[in-house]
Amino acid sequence: MRALQIQAPGKAAIVEVEPPRPGSGEVLVQVEAVTSCPQWDLHLMAGEQMFPEVPIQYPYPPGQPGHEAVGTVTEVGDGVRGLRLGMRVAAWRDPGHDQLGSYAEYVVRAEDDLLPVPADLPPEALAPLELAMCVQVSFESLERRDAIAGQRIAIGGLGPAGLVAVQLARVHGAAEVIGIDPVAGRRRAAHELGADRVVRPEDLPEPRHRWTGDAPFDVAIDCVGSAPSVQYLMDRTRLAVALFGVLREDVAFGWKHFIGLGLLGYGEHHRGAAEVALRHVLDGRLDLGALVTQSMPLTDYEEGHALLGTREALKICFYL
Repeated sequence: MRALQIQAPGKAAIVEVEPPRPGSGEVLVQVEAVTSCPQWDLHLMAGEQMFPEVPIQYPYPPGQPGHEAVGTVTEVGDGVRGLRLGMRVAAWRDPGHDQLGSYAEYVVRAEDDLLPVPADLPPEALAPLELAMCVQVSFESLERRDAIAGQRIAIGGLGPAGLVAVQLARVHGAAEVIGIDPVAGRRRAAHELGADRVVRPEDLPEPRHRWTGDAPFDVAIDCVGSAPSVQYLMDRTRLAVALFGVLREDVAFGWKHFIGLGLLGYGEHHRGAAEVALRHVLDGRLDLGALVTQSMPLTDYEEGHALLGTREALKICFYL
């Protein structure tokens, strides 16, 4: 069968690999479509580490880093109880990058890593479910502090994760949603998806008050992952900043943040968060298809990667 393989920085090719077979508790999925995860795709094609001190070895495992997938169950292993042949499913959990990934015609996944999805929704509306689950985890961290409903929430970075966060902030009852991004097109997308205000970082210069803790935002979620972005939000947020973007640098939490501000690390992926996200997709309050700005065959992966790198594409749906 065919699968994508990143063979070296800047070089990807379609290769032939042996079709996988499901083991106990697993199913074989014929992949319909996969949406890009720009962080992984851009880092791997650039030869840059996604996480500090985790080296990359090339050629990368076939099918990787594809993990936001939707497809059809074509074979069922022993012990599978909840899935059946012909069922359409979406992946909610990335099982790791040391095995065959979903940029492939067929992939094996554990039953628990998949959720049944409707047959009548387009793949763009379902494949990014794993991303939606991840963002929902950050909202759960804030909810445990009663820090969303009725609050002013800032979303730092309006890439795919930030646009999911804008929508989930509305779902979770935020009083005001402020999207922050230097790119005009991303600010427009956030406004269309429910942000009350969209601004450039330089449009909000005032910091939190060093003694009272008063600030432009009550809570914030950073979807960028850079130290300057996190620091910007910490300096302008009253109650809590939740980290979603992969932070590779240290940030300075100091005396001016001492009064009232909490800095929340990322939580743990779990099926319940995926089920909540899927429920919001099905009830129309979470539009994952809006994240996808281009669709193309997997054979055009290098072209798609270039569009991600120049920000001409926000998220790409690759179909098999």
